[in-house]
Order: sequence, then C-alpha cells, then structure tokens
Amino acid sequence: MNLNLHHLRLFHAIAREGGISAAAARLNLSPPALSAQLRQLEERLGVDLFLRVGRRLQLTEAGRIALAHADAIFATADELVATLAGRPAGRQVLRVGAIATLSRNFQLEFLRAPLLDPDIAVVIRSGPEDVLLAQLAALELDVVLTNRVPPETGRGLHLHAIAEQPVSLVGAPARVGTGRTLADLLAREPLVLPAPGSAVRAGFDALAERMGLAPRIAAEADDMAMLRLIARADIGLAVLPSVVVRDELGSGDLVEAGQLPGLRETFLAVTLPRRFPNPLLAPLLAGREPA
Repeated sequence: MNLNLHHLRLFHAIAREGGISAAAARLNLSPPALSAQLRQLEERLGVDLFLRVGRRLQLTEAGRIALAHADAIFATADELVATLAGRPAGRQVLRVGAIATLSRNFQLEFLRAPLLDPDIAVVIRSGPEDVLLAQLAALELDVVLTNRVPPETGRGLHLHAIAEQPVSLVGAPARVGTGRTLADLLAREPLVLPAPGSAVRAGFDALAERMGLAPRIAAEADDMAMLRLIARADIGLAVLPSVVVRDELGSGDLVEAGQLPGLRETFLAVTLPRRFPNPLLAPLLAGREPA
C-alpha cells in the first residue's frame, strides 16, 4: 500500500492544530477540501483517525499511532533537508555507539559538552563491537567508541585516537597499605584483571613475565564496570585505568597503589567517511590524531 505523504502532512496539521478549521486556515485550504483529503487518507489506511465529538475532533488510538509516526517522518525529512543544506534543523541529534565494556566515566567525559547542550539530543547505544560497526555502516550511528582497533579497518573506517589513559593498580586502602612496592603487591595480593584478549590484559601479562611474577588471579572480567565493583568489594587489587574508578579515588574508597609501567589504554572513535557528516562530531574530534 502506497501512502500519500501529502495527505499525511494534512492529517499532521489537523492533529496539531486541533481541528479542521484551524488547520485549513494555516494551510490556506477550504475546510471541505481538507476534510475530503482526510477521508481519502482514512480510506487508504482502513481506519478512522479521528472521532467526531460535536465540532471537535479527537484522535482515535490509530490516530495517535499515526501522529507519532508522522512526527518522526517529518522530523527526519526536515533533518535531511537541513543536513544537505549544511545547517542545523531544530534540536540536533548525535548518535553514539559504545562497546559494552568501555568505561562509563570515559564516555561521560568525552560526551560532556553535547550532553550539557540543551539543543542537542545524545543517543548512546551500547553493545558488541560488530553490531555497532554494522549500525555505523548503515548510517544508524555517527560514531563508535572503542578501546581496540577493529579488525574491519580495511572497510574504509576512520580511526581517531581521542584519549590515552595510564593503567594503574588500585584497591581498598587497607589492602594497599603503606610503603609496599608494586612488585610486592603484584606478587602477594589477589588480583582482579581484564579478561584475556584485551590490550590491557596482554600488556599486563607481558609485564608480569618481565618481572618474573606468577600473579594470583582472584577474578577476571571484560567489563570495566564489573572490575570497578569487584575492586570496591575488596576482592583484590584491580588492574584498570584510573578513570574507571575516578569517583572512588576521589572519595577515598579506593586508592591508587601506582601506575603500571608501560601499560596504557587507548580510546578510539571510529567513523565512516561521509559526504554529509554529522556536524556535531567536528568539535569532538578536533585535533585528534588518526590512529
């Protein structure tokens, strides 16, 4: 069934103006002509969009559904025209994908400016990297945030190094104690580590080998939020970027025993080359070096 978008636009005006007379005056149409085109739309859809209550029109359940879809359709159309003209259209939207294991604190810091802007709506989707990259390719996302180089770099992806954080050994104050060296803590205390396969874990394993250590692993997780919770529960000393536990370090619930030499986590923004990129990305990526 082909939908006449002109008729849908007229229905949208009637619903928003609250009646046929007001909508007809705004559209410079006669009320009978507008009523006739509304009937054509209802016949095409096979449902009544309004209940006639005296001289008033009241949206039916189908009418409310149609209005919600019409709002989305015309907002998207306005955004399309504005994007191709290189100017904003009303409230702008930034669609961000973030891999599920990425630090929430880092995401908040990176997106702070658009999140605080009342004229910008930030949509954040979390999920597996392959799903997010597929959504990026389908233009459903403007950018994907990750902490690893995607294997699909040959697909024309652009990588932007947006931050680099040192990796530290952190834990409860009583467990860290005073005057103990990193080597002693790593050798004697149970450790909470990122799961194998991550860049941070590979770097830690190489460091332990160089130091001749056989660490006692209390827990492993591929989610930074889970590592943070385990560290707070004092299960062991955690190996993670300090930005992940920034609030706990500030409150004193956790302390930093020290930065692990040679270990850093790189945060990347992944984009696609687009003729009409979302203009909200430019200030976020300004000055960022290609990865």
